[in-house]
Amino acid sequence: MEGLLTRCRTLSALATCSRQHSRYVTHKCHHCPPGRQQRLVLSRMFQPQNLREDQVLSLEGRAGELTCKSQRLMLQVGLILPASPGCYHLMPYTVRAMEKLVRVIDQEMQAIGGQKINMPSLSPAELWRATSRWDLMGKELLRLRDRHGKEYCLGPTHEEAVTALVASQKKLSYKQLPLLLYQVTRKFRDEPRPRFGLLRGREFYMKDMYTFDSSAEAAQETYGLVCDAYCSLFDRLGLRWLKARADVGSIGGTMSHEFQLPVDIGEDRLVVCPSCHFSANTEIRDLSQKICPDCQGPLTETKGIEVGHTFYLGTKYSSIFNAQFTNAHGDPLLAEMGCYGLGVTRILAAAIEVLSTEDCIRWPSLLAPYQVCLIPPKKGSKEEAATEIMEHLYDDITEAVVQLQGEVLLDDRTHLTIGNRLKDANKLGYPFVIIAGRRALEDPAHFEVWCQNTGEVVFLTKEGVMELLTGVRVV
Repeated sequence: MEGLLTRCRTLSALATCSRQHSRYVTHKCHHCPPGRQQRLVLSRMFQPQNLREDQVLSLEGRAGELTCKSQRLMLQVGLILPASPGCYHLMPYTVRAMEKLVRVIDQEMQAIGGQKINMPSLSPAELWRATSRWDLMGKELLRLRDRHGKEYCLGPTHEEAVTALVASQKKLSYKQLPLLLYQVTRKFRDEPRPRFGLLRGREFYMKDMYTFDSSAEAAQETYGLVCDAYCSLFDRLGLRWLKARADVGSIGGTMSHEFQLPVDIGEDRLVVCPSCHFSANTEIRDLSQKICPDCQGPLTETKGIEVGHTFYLGTKYSSIFNAQFTNAHGDPLLAEMGCYGLGVTRILAAAIEVLSTEDCIRWPSLLAPYQVCLIPPKKGSKEEAATEIMEHLYDDITEAVVQLQGEVLLDDRTHLTIGNRLKDANKLGYPFVIIAGRRALEDPAHFEVWCQNTGEVVFLTKEGVMELLTGVRVV
């Protein structure tokens, strides 16, 4: 028992607890006293369930294009629905998971001094022409004209916009630096062949941070600080990651690293040194070079999904837009810049890709849309009398375990068997599934508890359930 409690608590023990208040559809409980939290019930959720394989294919396209596990699973359980090529409706469970991810990102970015802003998606063409990227980016930019003939693009990134913003602040002082500005917004890229669901689409969510420092040395320190925050983020999510040296590409600068999740379907090819943890994208290191440049050990090859990218930009953009600050002597100097991206929707899909089984979604514990699913008996079954016991358990959990308020879902589809509902719960990946079956009628009642991320099943009394769930941490 103690071993199970320890293992299950470890699944989600990487973040600070914070009480969350649900705004989702609830079931009004006539037995609950005034002030008691209403129950969240599955039957009221806008969540398509159990799409058949042939329906998935007709929604998404040809069968051969469903080559990605996360894409297939997210479609099958209704986490996403296609809107157009490379664009998806994000359904309520997915939005909840994404909001949790953004909260973790906010915690990490603000812990190093990040300040959150929000810039327009529409970016004037003249900003991009100033850096020559209007032509350099080619067909990747989604371009449009307004009624007056003025040209814009839907921003895939915001180096130009943020540098122009900082440059407009004429009295920026060295005392205000480093300046770390970031946003989490929709981005757009005209992918020639969108694929792999949320892993490569035309519209996606990204966290992009832009830093402004007083010197190259200070900018290097900030670069390391942000990279460390990325490492902390992926560690908190329980994901295995690589930090690989990479090409600067169209963004430019003099140094760049990618944060990669190793997985077979990854589109990036990487070389890795098992001895000293050197890694690099093969874009900058030829596969014929088999020796690690750092320790002279042998290099191995792997594939990865890029989920983050960092760039040291120097004065590439600040010199064009004249983004200056005044130093201690009152002299104007150009700010040294860096930019740092995280693919928010891509992290969600990539995490599902690396953690899930072939048939069932598994989430990083912090990001699971709901932490607990309660399954009462089927209506008309011999165990139906345990329904009220399960409802009382719901109320006891949400009252006593305050961090789980808004995190517990009651599967009230009692016309279905427990087995069918357990199958759905397993597919959706709730970290904890609690069933009121035959043993719930014992004295004392015992509940069947599934710890989905460990595959362990145990029977616990109400007190045992409460003790187990008290250790669950959420963001």
